[in-house]
Amino acid sequence: MKTYVKDMTVGNPTGLLLSFMLPMVVGNIFQQLYNMVDSMIVGQIVGADALAAVGATGSLNFLFFSLCGGMASGIGIVISQQFGAGNDDGVRKAIANAAYIMVVVGTVMGVLGIVLSRPILTFLNTPGNILDDATLYMQIMCAGVLAVSLYNCISAILRAVGDSKTPLYFLIVASILNIFLDILFVKTFSMGVAGAGIATIIAQMLAGVGSLCFAFRKNPYFKISKSMLKPDKDIVWQSIRMGVPLAFQSSLIAISCVALQSVVNTFGSVVVAAFTATSRIEQLVQQPYNSLGMAMSTYTGQNIGAGKIDRVKQGYRKGMIIMAIFSLAMIPLAQFGGEFIMKLFVSESEVIEFGAHALKITSWFYLFLGSIYVTRGLLNGAGDAFFAFANGIVEMLGRICFAKPLTLIPSIGVWGVWLATALTWFATGVFDISRYFQGKWKMPVEKKKG
Repeated sequence: MKTYVKDMTVGNPTGLLLSFMLPMVVGNIFQQLYNMVDSMIVGQIVGADALAAVGATGSLNFLFFSLCGGMASGIGIVISQQFGAGNDDGVRKAIANAAYIMVVVGTVMGVLGIVLSRPILTFLNTPGNILDDATLYMQIMCAGVLAVSLYNCISAILRAVGDSKTPLYFLIVASILNIFLDILFVKTFSMGVAGAGIATIIAQMLAGVGSLCFAFRKNPYFKISKSMLKPDKDIVWQSIRMGVPLAFQSSLIAISCVALQSVVNTFGSVVVAAFTATSRIEQLVQQPYNSLGMAMSTYTGQNIGAGKIDRVKQGYRKGMIIMAIFSLAMIPLAQFGGEFIMKLFVSESEVIEFGAHALKITSWFYLFLGSIYVTRGLLNGAGDAFFAFANGIVEMLGRICFAKPLTLIPSIGVWGVWLATALTWFATGVFDISRYFQGKWKMPVEKKKG
């Protein structure tokens, strides 16, 4: 049990967070390679319009995937709290019931995405020269929502019991396979954006199936008896109570990104291509933050389950220090290496120039971006359902309220797209930290003690 399970209620918080976080950093970077390789190969081989078509679907794909991801995260929080409380049967029952939840949610989201792809892309003013490719790519990605949900759910479960390494191993293999499939489908078979989408889905499916098979063989909590396979209303309700606010949080963020994308689309395919490339770069930058946030969520969930509030506070302080060190290292790289990084995605000079300048705008706000992930990880791990809802509202309003007005200011113009993103990070970071210091996340534990 020691090999595939980690108890985060004892030991040095800094060491625990780093040891748990680092494998996830590698894993999340490889996961982003799915999107980055798609963008690089499509942009370099097919052209800027094809890259713009892939990018135009990014926010919408995130919307459909995030609803499934939110439910998976909710399940993970339930499991981490059961694990911290020492309730092994509760952990196993939650794992068994997770399958029912994710199959239903994944199927519904996949069907809706396929049916609604073209109407939504049309509504969002997607440029006519990329609409067909964008629709095709989105339909392929939504057809694979269930495969992506499988991997996300297994990863959330394994992280909840302290295993951040197993999903990494399968994701590395899948990422390498994705690169070869991209080249095969896009370059050799000339399948364009469709080939990129198919390659990504195949790779994600293999990562999910591989993680699941390995977990059944090696992780003791996946040794589930037949009696535990029966749907448990209490476990399902707990998972939904935790998962729905997180899914809602993610969906609101995704909706805000869709709204921002609609503003980007009005500036034509060159700006869409630049925005796509900078979004991919920022997704990569966010992976250490994301990994630290997930580590904080598991750490908090286990310690909340064990009733150790002071230990949660200590972990938060350490997490913020780790985040600040990384942020201060990344700002100079974005400021001075933007053109080099952009050239990895496209060869068109105009797109490269747009993207490099955009990175200079957003990178000054990396500290606020990082604080969002660390604080969100703690509050979500504590089960603060109101925060999950309110956080999504703040981020949604930020992008919607900042983007269009800023682009209408003559001295700002198109750069308002990226400035809106930066200001949204600032506003959301301030809100999240304020919510933490209000201390309402501690109330469930304090009630139990009382």
